[in-house]
Amino acid sequence: MSQPTIRFDDGAVYERAMGVWSRDAGQTFLDWLAPEAGLAWVDVGCGNGAFTELLMERCAPSEAQGIDPSEGQISFARLRAGAEGAVFQQGDAMALPFPDHRFDAAVMALVIFFVPDPAKGVAEMVRVTRPGGMVTAYAWDILGGGFPFDPIQREMRLLGGFPALPPNAAVSTLPALHALWTAAGLEEVETREIIARRSFDDFEDFWISSTGSGGMNPSLAAMAPGDVDLVKSRVGDSLTIDASGRIQCQARANAVRGRVPGSPQ
Repeated sequence: MSQPTIRFDDGAVYERAMGVWSRDAGQTFLDWLAPEAGLAWVDVGCGNGAFTELLMERCAPSEAQGIDPSEGQISFARLRAGAEGAVFQQGDAMALPFPDHRFDAAVMALVIFFVPDPAKGVAEMVRVTRPGGMVTAYAWDILGGGFPFDPIQREMRLLGGFPALPPNAAVSTLPALHALWTAAGLEEVETREIIARRSFDDFEDFWISSTGSGGMNPSLAAMAPGDVDLVKSRVGDSLTIDASGRIQCQARANAVRGRVPGSPQ
């Protein structure tokens, strides 16, 4: 049986499932980058604008452009109060609708493993970033168990299920990201791990939030109802519950950054 395809078409559903995770990881990511204010940014694969909003809130960019193939996600992004001033449009990560050297910084937040040709996506970010500019990304450590939905997917696999994975999950490892950035001709390439944490009111909050978006619902729907109940039971037993009864979860992402060769112009 083939794995279901992951699609993110509903910005509000994505926000509950992944947007909160993205913001937490994005805060640590921006702490690491420590970018100066006033830069022109392009957020490639911006989704519903969760990371673009962080850029607007924290980095005082002179310009922020968000590109994503999903009109549903873009429509949600345009309504984010915190992203006011950013420009969102549909587009292809492998064919960015911008001239060479347009931006000071380019970023892919939780996207690189969805790009059909990751190397081409990185090459496009390099193309549209000025000499001396920054090209960056962070991605869930899918193969290393860092994906926020990994507790569910792990139990699904044990019961013969086929949880959906990004098509290029292998590029999310630290060595793969370093190699990809180096092969693109970027300089001063560095990588690091990012730990993200999130709490949920109770198990139902965790379950609904984690299974409502992307490929999780189709993956679970393909399993026998009894097996889905068993997955829920096993996942519930594996989660950490604090003294107040809240579910405490952790995920891990891998981040990379590099500089476009040449001096700023």
